[in-house]
Amino acid sequence: MILLAAKALLTLFVVMDPVGLAPVFIALAGNSPADEQRRMARRAVLIAGGVLLTFALAGPALLGYLGISLDAFRIAGGLLLFKIAVDMVFAHRQRETEEEKAEASLRDDISVFPLAIPLLAGPGAMTSVMILTAEAGAVSGGLFIVLAAVALVLLLAYLALAASGRLAKMLGQTGVNVVTRVLGVLLSALAVQYVADGVLGFLTKPPGMP
Repeated sequence: MILLAAKALLTLFVVMDPVGLAPVFIALAGNSPADEQRRMARRAVLIAGGVLLTFALAGPALLGYLGISLDAFRIAGGLLLFKIAVDMVFAHRQRETEEEKAEASLRDDISVFPLAIPLLAGPGAMTSVMILTAEAGAVSGGLFIVLAAVALVLLLAYLALAASGRLAKMLGQTGVNVVTRVLGVLLSALAVQYVADGVLGFLTKPPGMP
């Protein structure tokens, strides 16, 4: 139970990277009043929470309906997270396309797009939640632990966004880059572990099992 909680917290915190979101939020909403910034941060966190909750509850059923095994999803998710980790380490992280950035710059309210999706509830977070939820079935109260980890990381994300101005000023761009790179290294290790677990599952699975 403790291991699942620690794994869920670490994985989601690294994938969402609340500290790394602070300068992005400032760039998108820096001209808005402080009250409006907090409102956008709060709305974005609530929307991202709803998206991740949906994937946590319906994700395993969707995999079963599509005939995708958990081991296959672990490998695919691990490769996706490894790509994100490499981008974080080499400072090429991009959670949205150039066209999406241009569209976001024209919006007054960026809470839904791009803040909630894809910055908070992006492909990496959705993948991680589905894998963690599937693994939680082997632990008593595992689903509650994963959902609690999602809620805690989203709370940290809200606090980071609400204090983004002070946080970015305190850390500076260099500090933000250091934190992002360290989290990228941790995420790469988690990604490799997901792939290794998936491959091991395939190798040890009895013949004839899906």
